[in-house]
Amino acid sequence: MRREPFRVHVPGPELTDLRRRLARTRWPEPAPADGQGIGLDTVRELCAYWAEGYRWRAAEARLNAFPQYMVDVGGLDIHVLHARSYRPGAFPLILTHGWPGSVLELAGLAGPLTRRGYDVVIPSLPGYGFSGKPSAPGWGIGRIAEAWAALMAGFGYERYGAAGGDWGTSISSELAVRDPDHVAGIHLIPPLAGPGDSGDHTEAESRALSEMAARGRTASAYSEVHRTAPQTVGYGLVDSPAGLCAWMAEKLLAWSDRPLTWDQILDQVSLYWLTGTAASAARLYAESIDDVSAWITGAAAEPVRVPVGASIFPAEVPRPSRRWAERRYPDIRYWAEHGRGGHFPALEVPDLLVGDLAGFFGSVRS
Repeated sequence: MRREPFRVHVPGPELTDLRRRLARTRWPEPAPADGQGIGLDTVRELCAYWAEGYRWRAAEARLNAFPQYMVDVGGLDIHVLHARSYRPGAFPLILTHGWPGSVLELAGLAGPLTRRGYDVVIPSLPGYGFSGKPSAPGWGIGRIAEAWAALMAGFGYERYGAAGGDWGTSISSELAVRDPDHVAGIHLIPPLAGPGDSGDHTEAESRALSEMAARGRTASAYSEVHRTAPQTVGYGLVDSPAGLCAWMAEKLLAWSDRPLTWDQILDQVSLYWLTGTAASAARLYAESIDDVSAWITGAAAEPVRVPVGASIFPAEVPRPSRRWAERRYPDIRYWAEHGRGGHFPALEVPDLLVGDLAGFFGSVRS
């Protein structure tokens, strides 16, 4: 497996071009009513800060604080952050991000986890960030899981844990199914499981189903566009930084329990912009969102038999109950329901997430 050291450095002219494009943005009029998408004032404020105050070099420095590699896996270059613990006998973890996240979303976990005795591997998904863009179909969550197994073997790890949210939940589950001899356990944020045909719901389960249905009615258009027309939406998102900012910031703001900072939002948006990956990232929905939807509803519940830990955050949707999760994950050993946090716990409540990861993997690492 070819592996080359890698450092992030975006050429200065690309940053200048970004600022010039932002200055030339042609803005729409404000929406005539609420509930029609992210507000004009919010996007204009974000883009003004992006052009005048945001520092991409600080984000680069956070990535370059750790060793990084470009690894050829299955004929595709995968960008990987690989932070090793100084502690002897460190246990390896592979952490997987989703959309609209990135390796920058998870990089802040590397320091706390290495100090607790974990080696941390954070790859950028195919078509995301600095990883290569698939030029042919087939790079769905199953193939990505197989690539992650090859990646961990290439780093010399015989036994490891996997964790993630959003796409990382499904990829970690697939990894457990496809590489069970080496996966010691998986931690999911949250596990994707639903009630199936059961009509008997607790109050909490009914509330979770209601919230999921409401989100499906009011805020799921992005997913259907990604699934059906990633190329079409990609033309605008790859060409207009303001358009990309609005498309991603809407979810970064709405899915969090507390407002993310402008810097946290623009770290993600900038990485997608500077790598030109809005279209290639969206294609993963065309590959795999139907499988994910079946797991969320409980229509599919193929068992994942490795040990499982789970974190449930109150602003996350979906929010399965433990009994639903046990239909698909029969060996749940750690279950944490928190009073704060949403879809981006690595940015919102990293202390809680690190505690959960250490709490679960501490029980399966030996």
